[in-house]
Amino acid sequence: MELSTLDYTFIIVFFSLVLGIGFYVSKTSGKNSSEFFLSGRTMPWWLLGLSMVATTFSTDTPNLVTDIVRTNGVSGNWVWWCFLITGMLTVFVYAKLWRKSNVNTDLEFYEMRYGGKPASFLRKFRAVYLGVIFNVITMSAVTLAAIKIGSIMLGLEPWQTVVSAGLITVTFSALGGFKGVVYTDFLLFFVAMAGAIGAAYYLVNIPEVGGIEALMANENVASKLNILPDFSNKKALITLFIIPLAVQWWSSWYPGAEPGGGGYIAQRMLAAKDENHAIGATFFFNIMHYALRPWPWILVALASIVVYPDLASIQEAFPNVTADKLGHDLAYSAMLTKLPSGLLGVVLASLVAAYMSTISTQLNWGSSYIVFDFYKQQINPNASEKRLVAVGRISTVVLMLFSAALALLLQNALQLFDILLAFGAGTGLIFILRWFWWRINAWSEITAMFASGIISIILKLTPVGAYLFATETGVLPDWSEYIFIVVLTTAIWLIATFMTQPESNDTLRSFYTKIQPGGPGWSKVVSDAKTDTVEIVKEKEKWSVPAGITAMLLGVILIYSIMFATGYWIYGRTTQAIVLTVVSAVAGILLVKAWNRLKGNIL
Repeated sequence: MELSTLDYTFIIVFFSLVLGIGFYVSKTSGKNSSEFFLSGRTMPWWLLGLSMVATTFSTDTPNLVTDIVRTNGVSGNWVWWCFLITGMLTVFVYAKLWRKSNVNTDLEFYEMRYGGKPASFLRKFRAVYLGVIFNVITMSAVTLAAIKIGSIMLGLEPWQTVVSAGLITVTFSALGGFKGVVYTDFLLFFVAMAGAIGAAYYLVNIPEVGGIEALMANENVASKLNILPDFSNKKALITLFIIPLAVQWWSSWYPGAEPGGGGYIAQRMLAAKDENHAIGATFFFNIMHYALRPWPWILVALASIVVYPDLASIQEAFPNVTADKLGHDLAYSAMLTKLPSGLLGVVLASLVAAYMSTISTQLNWGSSYIVFDFYKQQINPNASEKRLVAVGRISTVVLMLFSAALALLLQNALQLFDILLAFGAGTGLIFILRWFWWRINAWSEITAMFASGIISIILKLTPVGAYLFATETGVLPDWSEYIFIVVLTTAIWLIATFMTQPESNDTLRSFYTKIQPGGPGWSKVVSDAKTDTVEIVKEKEKWSVPAGITAMLLGVILIYSIMFATGYWIYGRTTQAIVLTVVSAVAGILLVKAWNRLKGNIL
């Protein structure tokens, strides 16, 4: 496939703009660590919201969605659609708590909520565990997608893609810091959306597919269209729908969808002007992320089933693809090779935009952990602001090198998604409850983190997993593996919680007074308080979580209704589309009323 002059023009202009922004903000970003990692906490809700969306618009996401749709149908997307519940809980319950904490990173929270050496250890260990290990794995999945796109669309060797894409991204990230990331995300969002929508429209109408009606009628596609799984298929119903909605959304830690907020979502909430802007940014992100974006990717995935019905057809069309990189996720890139000149340039620019946005965010977020939560705490507590920025830039480069090396060893996006879910299984409940239950301590989190990781390793890498969960021959049904990890991990951290001493009264009262989370889970702290009792009790009476949960449920109904109404309009199923459109309108009206009762108009 050859690019035209017009295609190159789009790509060169895009790169020039992005690097120009990085150089432009490099001076102010390098002034101090707060500017480099949080942009001075002055960001408005709409800019942060767009940045969150752009960040999750990574190159591996359309590949992941394509893999899911081709393997399990549209309903297979419930494995990530379920995280909308997590997102809405963050919007209406946790966003204001994070912004009130005023920490530099979400890991700094540990030494606010917990005390002593366990809290210090937890903060440092999580800095390495999340900032380096988990972060490198996540970035490697994104880079793997870039490798596949480069291989299919440009005929590049994996190392060529890694070097060219990584060099530009790491240069921009090290120069511009968080402000550069957020400013360019504004541009990247619109480029990425234009590319995704333009590609979907064109590819559905190519002669091989024949338009939307022919696509919907194709016998290979028709069985993949259901938004809800086949209720007569017990295994599909349990694995694709019941487990994600009943267990996964609250029990698993996953980057970008952390129960109780966290990671780069928390970083953006902490960078907001105030609590209202933090809430507005997070709500805006969830609307755009779930209600607007999925369908262009899904349409291309469905069209790919017509053009490339199996892996053999992909291998035949692209014989240069090596066996270790062959998978259903390649179908998205394969479809993009059919785009015409001009649109091809826009789409390639949009994929580069998606890659740069995600990687630059992960680099800045991961290096913020290394700087604030490891280097400054463990190595050089008296480091100057200039030194902290320098360490941030060096760690940015090192993280990029590690992730690029790992990407060369991986095969597909769904493989990484499953691994990350398993490693975080059972830990999510702690991140939800630690704000509202005084008894949770640092040992609760330490135990949960190690238990989840060790159990996952045993089940994934030893014969124990096959013995317990092998299809047809396992002691337990294969679909119960995730639930097994969650239940066992939860039991272990609960036992550890009650076997260890609670945090000191001073630590608990200090946290409560600063954050004012309220609720019955803090009744002991309130009753035991010998100082500030009137203030604490007064705040306790204002507990807003029940109203927040009501708003959360209405938000979930609103966004799911919009997302699925859009799908049914595309499918041509008018009755279902009209019903869901009406439901979304009613849910929207009720949500506005609920939110006004909860806090007032955030905008």
